[in-house]
Amino acid sequence: MTSLKNLDLNLLKALDALLDERSVTRAAVRLNLTQPAMSGVLTRLRDSLDDPLFVRAQRGMVPTARALALAAPLKQVLADIETLLQPAAFDPASASLTLAIAATDYALRAVAVPYLAALKEAAPNMRVALVPVQGEDILARLERGAIDLALVTPETTPPGLHARRLFDERYVCVMRHGHPAAREAVLTLDAFCALDHALVSYEGGEFAGVTDAALAQLGRSRRVKLSVASFLVLPEILRSSDLAAVVPARLAAGVDGLAVFEPPLAIPGFTKVVAWHERTHRSAAHQWARELLSRVV
Repeated sequence: MTSLKNLDLNLLKALDALLDERSVTRAAVRLNLTQPAMSGVLTRLRDSLDDPLFVRAQRGMVPTARALALAAPLKQVLADIETLLQPAAFDPASASLTLAIAATDYALRAVAVPYLAALKEAAPNMRVALVPVQGEDILARLERGAIDLALVTPETTPPGLHARRLFDERYVCVMRHGHPAAREAVLTLDAFCALDHALVSYEGGEFAGVTDAALAQLGRSRRVKLSVASFLVLPEILRSSDLAAVVPARLAAGVDGLAVFEPPLAIPGFTKVVAWHERTHRSAAHQWARELLSRVV
């Protein structure tokens, strides 16, 4: 029976890499080992744990039931060891931590921009990687350390993650200064429905959203003439056309050339949260980074 007395703890890090990568070659690259050396490590793991751990399949390696059962506890053990080895105190002024944050383009402007300014002042040596929130599963990316924080909504936060509410967002209607409808002090429902609209569809190609659902409850509709996949391109489009758009208020704040109106109907807003994994929950550096984010936004 394997005990802590005769188990090389470096093998645990290797097993974690193999479980993540499902490939001896990729795990070797991740740990900066040669492939033969990594194969030798896998042999030692099999001997120590008395289990094949991985079996060959058509597409790489498939973990055994024992390996899968070890995956979550192993992540926690490695995270606890990392926390144990970190300094007791964290000094942001001298810290050189790299922080990876996943966010939509809206969150990049509404949250990341002011956060980066605060980081530059408080922790000038910290680096930040801003990556898209779409694509691969957020939980898996947080679990393996590909990202440290995710700016999401409560509805899109995977179960099992820690999360903190950052703010509640509302919607406003925007159009270019000089737009015929911008001459009025208040935007009426009839005028709103008569406009040509643009909307953001992250999935691409959608021409209806939360605004259209709210209009449908009133028995009304609008003309959506343009669907774009990014909030960031929308202001330039609005400034150079007679299109209007319903956007989050923080996105419209301080944008030159745009007139902002309260929508003439109730449109449900949304809540933005920051989510993180248990892996970094007790890390002094990450705790400080999360507290700063909460204060800034």
